Amino acid sequence: MAFESFREFVLQLEREGELIRISQPVATELEITALADRQMKSPGGGKALLIEQPTVNGRVSPFPLVINTLGSWKRMALSMNANSVGEVAAELGSLMKAKPPTSFREAIKLLGTALDLRHAKPKAVKSGPCKDVIHRFEESGRVGKRESEREAGPPSHLPSGAVRLSQTSPTPPTLLNLPIQKCWPLDGGRFITLPCVVTQDPDTGERNVGMYRIQIYDERTTGMHWQLQKVGARHGRRYYETGTRMPVAVFLGGDPLFTFAATAPLPDGLDEFLLAGYLRKKSVELVKCETNELEVPANADFVVEGYVDPREPLRQEGPFGDHTGYYTLPEPYPVFHVTAITHRRDAIYPATIVGMPPMEDFYLGSASAKLFLPVFKMNFPEIVDIALPAEGVFHNLVFVSIRKSYPMQAYKIMHGLWGMGQMMFTKYIVVVDEDVNVHSTSEVLFHLCANTDPQRDSIFTKGPADVLDHATSEIAIGTKLGIDATRKLAGEGHQRGWPPLIQMDEVTRKKMDALIA
Repeated sequence: MAFESFREFVLQLEREGELIRISQPVATELEITALADRQMKSPGGGKALLIEQPTVNGRVSPFPLVINTLGSWKRMALSMNANSVGEVAAELGSLMKAKPPTSFREAIKLLGTALDLRHAKPKAVKSGPCKDVIHRFEESGRVGKRESEREAGPPSHLPSGAVRLSQTSPTPPTLLNLPIQKCWPLDGGRFITLPCVVTQDPDTGERNVGMYRIQIYDERTTGMHWQLQKVGARHGRRYYETGTRMPVAVFLGGDPLFTFAATAPLPDGLDEFLLAGYLRKKSVELVKCETNELEVPANADFVVEGYVDPREPLRQEGPFGDHTGYYTLPEPYPVFHVTAITHRRDAIYPATIVGMPPMEDFYLGSASAKLFLPVFKMNFPEIVDIALPAEGVFHNLVFVSIRKSYPMQAYKIMHGLWGMGQMMFTKYIVVVDEDVNVHSTSEVLFHLCANTDPQRDSIFTKGPADVLDHATSEIAIGTKLGIDATRKLAGEGHQRGWPPLIQMDEVTRKKMDALIA
């Protein structure tokens, strides 16, 4: 069954022995990071942490905080209500094999069809728990049309018993009393680290849900760190071209699969709520925001509504201790102005941290690789498996195994992967034979060292780079290295016979296994 609240998921983690409660006050400034980092670097990803009394500037926040909820294979599977992520990937793969595509365009279309097969389409509802408490910020005392209508009586979409807060309320929800962390000592401020950011293409109306960190400037403004190649940034450029105000909505919590879908490498134009609906086996119910026309999950824990104004200058954002293991330095980004905050009465604030690997994002990235492996295989049927090692900090390093049948096939795979979505950011691709376990870094490195002549078996190419990569000479522009660590065939420049790998014969191995069983 789908999780109808983030709290429901947290309680399930506790029942499964995957959660540690911490009852004493813990500061959102650095202290939560120190606790979470210890868990994330524990074997298997450690446990999720429920901080019951997070403090902000020494005062206890009215909202508990939970972190590292998706930081293990077991917790990722629990979020999908499955025994394993591989089980979900196999099911999606079987759906897509029903009609093999003849092109990449067909593969993407088929992916959308497969996701839509099971009650996956989101559906609109009038209201939901995310509107239990509604706090609107008005500009210069102006009252909008929808607010005026409320004075005559509550609108039909307002939930029964909803708490409506004005700016004069004693403890209204603002960006200053939510338990938003300052994660690392040199961070430029507090950052929302698990925001699902909803934007809309002004030309096509297509929705995107992405995850872009949000730096808090004050109670009503933040930075909006959508990077150059992200869909949210593409939407933003269209608004900047026309000079019109861009509506934005940020939500946190709800079903944990919303978070996963926001990080998944879906093709531009394919709705993340479609993926979430497919995975949770239930349509995502969406409710319209209070101050703009965007839709957000009705069961989200928090919703922060607002806009980006193309007419105002960009503002410095950062530094931020990033997934690269280094701080990203300040850069100019758009300013997000908050017009309303709504939340559940029983809201729990979801958080994560990034930094020196391994971290929680390793499991999110690896789960995406497993889930979308069928898509890769439809375009490259020789692919056996793909792995994103933790040391590659999400996408810098990719290991891929193939069934090799002709010369230079490994290079075909390298170029093909670099051309697929976020794989364009991959700095190093190592291709190995089908009998190599790509999830064992030690095994891959052995075959890389044993099977390659560096000059013959390597290729450099140029392409887009991750904006967060501090090592490139220019921002967002870099080079890539591909290494063919497969056995060499005739025509690949190897003029000698290829030796067999040392292995014990099966009869002797089984006999000795029985001897010491």
